[in-house]
Amino acid sequence: MRLAYWIVAALLAVLYLYSGALKTTRSKDQLRPMMAWVDGMPLRYVRTIGVLEVLGALGLILPPLTGVAVGLALAAAIGLAVLQVGALSLHLSRGEVKVTPLNIVLLALAIVAIWLATTWL
Repeated sequence: MRLAYWIVAALLAVLYLYSGALKTTRSKDQLRPMMAWVDGMPLRYVRTIGVLEVLGALGLILPPLTGVAVGLALAAAIGLAVLQVGALSLHLSRGEVKVTPLNIVLLALAIVAIWLATTWL
Protein backbone atom coordinates (compact mmCIF):
# COMPACT_ATOMS: atom_id res chain seq x y z
CA MET A 1 0.00 0.00 0.00
CA ARG A 2 2.83 2.38 0.77
CA LEU A 3 4.37 1.90 -2.66
CA ALA A 4 1.01 2.56 -4.31
CA TYR A 5 0.62 5.73 -2.25
CA TRP A 6 4.06 6.97 -3.25
CA ILE A 7 3.38 6.34 -6.93
CA VAL A 8 0.05 8.18 -6.85
CA ALA A 9 1.37 10.96 -4.61
CA ALA A 10 4.44 11.49 -6.79
CA LEU A 11 2.36 11.68 -9.94
CA LEU A 12 -0.05 14.16 -8.38
CA ALA A 13 2.79 16.18 -6.87
CA VAL A 14 4.59 16.56 -10.20
CA LEU A 15 1.41 17.63 -11.99
CA TYR A 16 0.34 20.07 -9.28
CA LEU A 17 3.81 21.54 -8.78
CA TYR A 18 4.01 22.26 -12.51
CA SER A 19 0.49 23.67 -12.75
CA GLY A 20 0.83 25.67 -9.55
CA ALA A 21 4.18 27.10 -10.59
CA LEU A 22 2.69 28.28 -13.87
CA LYS A 23 -0.25 29.93 -12.14
CA THR A 24 1.92 31.67 -9.57
CA THR A 25 4.61 32.97 -11.92
CA ARG A 26 3.04 33.70 -15.31
CA SER A 27 0.88 36.58 -16.46
CA LYS A 28 -2.68 36.16 -17.73
CA ASP A 29 -1.43 36.65 -21.28
CA GLN A 30 1.00 33.77 -20.87
CA LEU A 31 -1.61 31.53 -19.22
CA ARG A 32 -4.45 32.26 -21.64
CA PRO A 33 -3.37 29.81 -24.41
CA MET A 34 -3.32 26.94 -21.90
CA MET A 35 -6.08 28.08 -19.54
CA ALA A 36 -8.77 30.16 -21.19
CA TRP A 37 -10.67 30.41 -17.90
CA VAL A 38 -8.14 32.89 -16.48
CA ASP A 39 -9.91 35.70 -18.34
CA GLY A 40 -12.99 35.16 -16.20
CA MET A 41 -11.35 35.73 -12.83
CA PRO A 42 -9.00 38.16 -11.15
CA LEU A 43 -5.30 37.31 -11.28
CA ARG A 44 -5.16 37.08 -7.47
CA TYR A 45 -7.60 34.14 -7.63
CA VAL A 46 -5.47 32.41 -10.24
CA ARG A 47 -2.40 32.97 -8.06
CA THR A 48 -4.27 31.65 -5.00
CA ILE A 49 -5.23 28.48 -6.87
CA GLY A 50 -1.58 28.08 -7.88
CA VAL A 51 -0.38 28.45 -4.30
CA LEU A 52 -2.97 25.91 -3.12
CA GLU A 53 -1.80 23.46 -5.79
CA VAL A 54 1.85 23.83 -4.74
CA LEU A 55 0.95 23.46 -1.04
CA GLY A 56 -1.18 20.40 -1.83
CA ALA A 57 1.69 18.80 -3.75
CA LEU A 58 4.12 19.47 -0.92
CA GLY A 59 1.57 18.19 1.59
CA LEU A 60 1.31 14.88 -0.22
CA ILE A 61 5.06 14.31 -0.15
CA LEU A 62 6.79 16.04 2.76
CA PRO A 63 4.82 14.83 5.82
CA PRO A 64 5.03 11.10 4.99
CA LEU A 65 8.64 11.51 3.86
CA THR A 66 9.71 13.19 7.10
CA GLY A 67 7.33 11.35 9.41
CA VAL A 68 6.19 14.66 10.88
CA ALA A 69 2.45 15.44 10.91
CA VAL A 70 1.67 12.65 8.45
CA GLY A 71 -2.04 13.43 8.75
CA LEU A 72 -1.35 16.46 6.57
CA ALA A 73 -0.94 14.12 3.60
CA LEU A 74 -4.56 13.07 4.00
CA ALA A 75 -5.62 16.71 4.34
CA ALA A 76 -3.65 17.61 1.21
CA ALA A 77 -5.27 14.81 -0.80
CA ILE A 78 -8.72 15.92 0.36
CA GLY A 79 -7.89 19.51 -0.53
CA LEU A 80 -6.75 18.54 -4.02
CA ALA A 81 -9.93 16.53 -4.53
CA VAL A 82 -12.01 19.55 -3.52
CA LEU A 83 -9.94 21.70 -5.87
CA GLN A 84 -10.75 19.36 -8.75
CA VAL A 85 -14.47 19.41 -7.95
CA GLY A 86 -14.27 23.19 -8.24
CA ALA A 87 -12.30 22.93 -11.49
CA LEU A 88 -14.85 20.53 -12.94
CA SER A 89 -17.74 22.79 -12.05
CA LEU A 90 -15.92 25.82 -13.53
CA HIS A 91 -15.19 24.06 -16.81
CA LEU A 92 -18.70 22.64 -17.10
CA SER A 93 -20.27 26.04 -16.39
CA ARG A 94 -18.14 27.52 -19.18
CA GLY A 95 -19.07 24.72 -21.60
CA GLU A 96 -15.49 23.45 -21.72
CA VAL A 97 -16.37 19.77 -21.75
CA LYS A 98 -13.25 18.83 -23.74
CA VAL A 99 -10.93 19.67 -20.83
CA THR A 100 -12.90 17.82 -18.14
CA PRO A 101 -11.31 14.37 -18.68
CA LEU A 102 -8.06 15.64 -17.14
CA ASN A 103 -10.00 16.99 -14.16
CA ILE A 104 -11.79 13.66 -13.77
CA VAL A 105 -8.49 11.76 -13.83
CA LEU A 106 -6.94 14.14 -11.28
CA LEU A 107 -10.03 13.83 -9.07
CA ALA A 108 -9.85 10.03 -9.28
CA LEU A 109 -6.14 10.06 -8.40
CA ALA A 110 -6.80 12.37 -5.45
CA ILE A 111 -9.53 10.01 -4.22
CA VAL A 112 -7.13 7.07 -4.54
CA ALA A 113 -4.52 9.08 -2.60
CA ILE A 114 -7.12 9.72 0.12
CA TRP A 115 -7.92 6.04 0.35
CA LEU A 116 -4.25 4.97 0.33
CA ALA A 117 -3.32 7.59 2.94
CA THR A 118 -6.03 6.35 5.30
CA THR A 119 -4.80 2.76 5.06
CA TRP A 120 -1.40 3.45 6.59
CA LEU A 121 -1.62 6.68 8.55
